[in-house]
Amino acid sequence: MSVQPITFFGDPVLRARAREVVDFDKALRGLVQDLWDTMEQQGGAGVAAPQIGVSLRVFAYHCAGHAGHLVNPTVRLLGHDLDEEPEGCLSVPGMSSPCRRADRVLATGWNMHGEKIQIQGEGLLARCLQHELDHLDGVLYIDRLSSERAARVMRDIRQTAWFDGEDLSAEESSPALARRY
Repeated sequence: MSVQPITFFGDPVLRARAREVVDFDKALRGLVQDLWDTMEQQGGAGVAAPQIGVSLRVFAYHCAGHAGHLVNPTVRLLGHDLDEEPEGCLSVPGMSSPCRRADRVLATGWNMHGEKIQIQGEGLLARCLQHELDHLDGVLYIDRLSSERAARVMRDIRQTAWFDGEDLSAEESSPALARRY
């Protein structure tokens, strides 16, 4: 399969609830491979189908020593412990901000062959699973920030070359940025 271009903030596909997968077929297996190839090439901890312009409830992850994909996932919070760590996103390149997330979750879904799977995540893996599920619901991490932090990120977004439609390769990247999902 192949690496696909990342869909950036502002594209309507990122704000719509993705459709449920109904066919566990060759096309789905190709989509999962595209997600994996794109995530690995971009250096992300995860990538959801809407981030490559496909409105289906599928994401891939490679985070905290765990790797895989989920189709039609749900995530249940385990406990009440919250963690606030820097979070970034492949669809909002060059940005990061502390974001509050549950520290432990249980994700349930199917693999590309239609077999039911569960993943219990803590820390960074829990953050990644929640971030990717948000993408499937049309939610971006900036929606979970305080109003002050969200306003700061939005101001910074408006000043980027990619937001104006310029070539992303002109954008400088910082090694201090949070892991991108």
